[in-house]
Amino acid sequence: MPSDNQITIVGNLTDDPELRYTANGAAVANFRVAYSTRIRDAAGNWTDGDTSFFTVNCWRSLAENAAETLTRGTRVVVTGRLKQRSWENQEGEKRTVVEIEADDLGPSLRWATASVTKTSRSSSASSGGDWGAAVAAPVGAATDSEETPLDAG
Repeated sequence: MPSDNQITIVGNLTDDPELRYTANGAAVANFRVAYSTRIRDAAGNWTDGDTSFFTVNCWRSLAENAAETLTRGTRVVVTGRLKQRSWENQEGEKRTVVEIEADDLGPSLRWATASVTKTSRSSSASSGGDWGAAVAAPVGAATDSEETPLDAG
């Protein structure tokens, strides 16, 4: 989904995604992603720099898939939009937070592998429709033919 404030981050989940449902039945998952910069010192050694933490919110089928798939420590790629929220706490103080509303996310494949399984959920406009029957398709798996999707008819 195009947006003026598009952001992509890569980091590790600090905890398992927390899945909840709103009063009207929409799924929402929240989790935090941590990212530490790597710094090379004068001797040429790499060390961890400051760590940044980002709160990520996912909705509907993306939320359900995140909760089923991701766990603490998983390295993820998150693409979404920055969103600012403000509220007043019990002491009457104003609070503001900037979070990421995820449009898409997945495990980082730089140091891991993943097996992709299409989900089958009831068809609705809010969930993105029915993907059909569940089909396991391991990422990078060898096939019987050397044909690529671009070679096919």
